[in-house]
Amino acid sequence: MANWLRTLMPREDRFFELFSSHSRILSAGAAELRALLEGGEEVTNHCKAIVENEASADAITREVLQAIRRTFITPFDRGDIKDLITAMDDAIDEMQQTAKAITLFELRKFPPEMQQMGDAVLDCARIVEDAVPLLRGIGTNAARLGTLCEQITEIEGRVDDLHNEGLRKLYREARRDATRCRSNGLHQRPGGLPAP
Repeated sequence: MANWLRTLMPREDRFFELFSSHSRILSAGAAELRALLEGGEEVTNHCKAIVENEASADAITREVLQAIRRTFITPFDRGDIKDLITAMDDAIDEMQQTAKAITLFELRKFPPEMQQMGDAVLDCARIVEDAVPLLRGIGTNAARLGTLCEQITEIEGRVDDLHNEGLRKLYREARRDATRCRSNGLHQRPGGLPAP
């Protein structure tokens, strides 16, 4: 009786298609981010492309969240579906925030650490794009999905190291510049007024 009732209930199988579409957009955004980090005159165009990709990803995210609410039977747990699409959307949102900051500060040149981080973002996006189709057969693809998740975790660790090294370099440069200013007397107030 329960199986008969289940066949009458609306079922949404488009979740997998939507996840795949979102993962392709995520990869496209990551490719634009990586190209942006090469610097030069094309930075503005890459920033615009990232913003457009983010808007497309948001539309898919909304569609998934609406489908969760209107679908009686989902291919897997509703909370897991929401968590997956939200995590994927958060990734492209971060790319958009990076593009906005680069636009705001009119950056055109990027240090090697940032470029390496861009490589890592692109690698992770491609892994996600490879992983999403495997969700259709999550039971049979569990080992492969586990391997892909481990790859992302390993890349994330490398990115943390790159980020820390970049911060260390910025701190050293700021400290060096402050020392240079003090040694040149630039720390004095205008007109010879004493500092408060």
